[in-house]
Amino acid sequence: MSLPRPKSRSNSAAPSPSLSRKAGTRSPATPKDYPEETFWTKVGTLGRKKKTDEVQEVENEGKHAIDSPGMPKSAEMPPEEYQLEENEERSMIEPKSFENPKFKELIKVLIDWVNDELHHYRIIVQDIEEDLYDGQILQKLMEKLTGQQLQVPEVTQTEDGQRNKLRIVLGFANHVLGLQRGQAKWSVDSVHTKNIVSILHLLVALARHFRAPIRLPEHVTVDVVIVTKRDGILLHRVIMEELTSAYDDLGLKQERDAFDTLFDHAPDKLQVVKKSLVTFVNKHLNKINLDVYDLDAQFSDGSFEEKVTNVGLAFELMQDGGLPKPKARPEDIVNLDLKSTLRVLYNLFTKYKHLS
Repeated sequence: MSLPRPKSRSNSAAPSPSLSRKAGTRSPATPKDYPEETFWTKVGTLGRKKKTDEVQEVENEGKHAIDSPGMPKSAEMPPEEYQLEENEERSMIEPKSFENPKFKELIKVLIDWVNDELHHYRIIVQDIEEDLYDGQILQKLMEKLTGQQLQVPEVTQTEDGQRNKLRIVLGFANHVLGLQRGQAKWSVDSVHTKNIVSILHLLVALARHFRAPIRLPEHVTVDVVIVTKRDGILLHRVIMEELTSAYDDLGLKQERDAFDTLFDHAPDKLQVVKKSLVTFVNKHLNKINLDVYDLDAQFSDGSFEEKVTNVGLAFELMQDGGLPKPKARPEDIVNLDLKSTLRVLYNLFTKYKHLS
């Protein structure tokens, strides 16, 4: 970045010579009448020029890394993004990816879903990066989705406090999602530094896991520019990151059925249906000294991983017995989704209601 050149002074703009004591005469201007360029002035000027040259060098280095031959895309990154420590790495979405209609749609769908979930808290998300990085809204979202209260400070302004909060919230999310160490595509650092790719990966995983009533656009990809500093030189590479893939029933809004109508328009009849299914279930479970009284919770027991395994095995047995593949997932039953539980039990009822 070059500094603006000083404007040249015209004769008329020169400092006025001093008046002599004798009225009507002027004495010639002397060098002392002009500002003297001292040693310290020269040092200050050289210092500023050196600082400017350093900034220019960093800018040029970064621009060369991003726009060099062989780089298929051009990413406009602010100069401060290039000031990396040795072996430090930064990543950003290639700006043209933001114009991808499917990418825009994914962001809109996820923002609408989060806002629907959190309307009770009067929380409105407008920007995924700016609104979710500190863990506050993510905490509320996890509490709403799971029905569990997280023991974290409600409001924290310090960076350390935000990171500690994120560590608890993301750890809880990873546990709920059944992810082992190193499997998550997000981290405390990536979320807190507003890495939109990491945040979108997290929201997509949560939306699919909790069977959000939304239709995620399929095959959404973005180009990610990764810049690394090695031996004082900025190196770059571009990778294609897949945010969503092809889905069958996962993460997609299902066609409405009788249970959707029951929940939406006839909640008074829901208790009648539940009572009928409890009677059916107990007629068969009593033979092995088991009893069901709460459809909302009793079909979920054991640790999370054990629950999913057990329900998955039950689904396989149903299909072996000639029942259609359940619309629900094992995770839906484990997450106490009543509508999914009723669907599964109703399929069993229609097939085996004639048995005594």
